Amino acid sequence: MSLQSSAVVRKRRTCFAIVCLAATAALFQAGAMAKAGNCTPGATLRLSAPESSQGSLLLIEVKNAKPLAEVQGDWDGRSVPFWRESASEAQRKGLLAVDLDKAPGEYDLKVTGQTASGEKISCSARVAVRKGRFATEKLQVGKQFVEPSPEQIKRADEERQKLRDIFDRVTPERLWDGKFRVPLEGVTTGSNFGRRRILNGNPGSPHSGVDLPGATGTPVHATQRGRVVLAEELFFAGNTVVVDHGLGIYTLYGHLSEIDVQAGDELEAGAVLGKVGATGRVTGPHLHWGLTVERARVNPLQLVRLLGNSSGAAARQKSSKRRTN
Repeated sequence: MSLQSSAVVRKRRTCFAIVCLAATAALFQAGAMAKAGNCTPGATLRLSAPESSQGSLLLIEVKNAKPLAEVQGDWDGRSVPFWRESASEAQRKGLLAVDLDKAPGEYDLKVTGQTASGEKISCSARVAVRKGRFATEKLQVGKQFVEPSPEQIKRADEERQKLRDIFDRVTPERLWDGKFRVPLEGVTTGSNFGRRRILNGNPGSPHSGVDLPGATGTPVHATQRGRVVLAEELFFAGNTVVVDHGLGIYTLYGHLSEIDVQAGDELEAGAVLGKVGATGRVTGPHLHWGLTVERARVNPLQLVRLLGNSSGAAARQKSSKRRTN
């Protein structure tokens, strides 16, 4: 075989491999679940991926031969929220959230529950956490955001504690209904999640959200149904809205030019909650979109991949906002 023919064959094999990998990825993204762990007879446990990484989400599915009355999970001392999504009484879904700074290693997942007739069920599995691959970036920001005054430090600490207190509260019922979406129309991806930042030459905290591109004044939509639990200006995040979706799931929208909701509002999926801006510690207009699940900081785009539709179709439907104050 000539060198030219060999090159053609290698190229074809490479293209075939790429096509196969792409097809496999498409199947995985479409919601393929892999059986995992050990369960009591009649029950099965499936995960959306065989392992996880820092700042990621895994979808969990529990099925049983008999109708289930309740299911709860525990992963390394952190609760795993479960809900019923289908018409089947014998199936539950949950989210396992890996915090951005969780140490790599293997951790035990335990799922317990009981059937409608009172029989106990249980499943267990080991879930590996890999180190996240996060880039480092250097940014120049206002001096006050790197060397804040004592008054600004006090304010930032109080706001940080306020957010912690919010994320510690778990609404026991599911508030969302349907698919999650990216909060900006026409945007399907974002950047900078987990990046280690050097601010004016000084190491900063990792970036705990996704930056979505948008011009000042672009409408920001609620990613799903929920209740506004914070709507105010914060020192670092600027004008900020936090929405509680229930079961320990919160989304955060930062650097807004304006806020169009207030704490206590109940939002439908796609409702406009503010406008893109450049308030707080920023280098230009964009939307900082964050996600916290059971106090774990995770990539919100994974929530869309696992439980939603990134095309933003929900926002094209009629949405509403009703005040409860």
